[in-house]
Amino acid sequence: MRNKIDTTAMTLTRRAFGAGLASGAGFLAFALPVRALTVDQARQLVDKLIADINATINSGKSEQAMFGDFEQIFVTYADVATIGRSALGPASKQASAGQMAAFTKAYQGYISRKYGRRFREFIGGKIEVTDARPYKSYYEVISTATLQGEAPFDLRWWVGDKSGRNLFFNIIIEGVNMLASERTEIGAILDKNGGDIDKLIAALNAT
Repeated sequence: MRNKIDTTAMTLTRRAFGAGLASGAGFLAFALPVRALTVDQARQLVDKLIADINATINSGKSEQAMFGDFEQIFVTYADVATIGRSALGPASKQASAGQMAAFTKAYQGYISRKYGRRFREFIGGKIEVTDARPYKSYYEVISTATLQGEAPFDLRWWVGDKSGRNLFFNIIIEGVNMLASERTEIGAILDKNGGDIDKLIAALNAT
């Protein structure tokens, strides 16, 4: 049941990871106001995030145990509410407060398992921050991912403080937008369930 819903499962390689996120190229970035957040703080956030990812993938834990760690990392460093609203798209405007809370909880588990499986491919590899810069109305932190036997590839983290905390809200993999891809995939699951948000939530929990 879990494997049936994640139809985009793939190995995390230079080609496969980017190709799996390629849908939704027309994503419109959030206008996140930069207040107290600085470029150094944005870089420090991603440094800590990446350190936690590297520690998890090299911990020797089972896949299931890693999923719990990845979910905690996601909750700690990501603007979960913003990412969830973007993934749900127009349906978020019709959802009740209770449905949004349930969807956000289900989605954080779903995306943690989904990307946790992919980041496990980094065992024996590494991710390193190389630069950070102001970008539009937020900050972009640039990192390089290296896998054994693969050429290094680019990951860019968008960091803002719209929620009142310094958090990342998107990842760009060699120019491919995670949020756009997630909106397409969640939209497809919602359509498969007849537009029923409660059924979507159940499907994500079962994945």
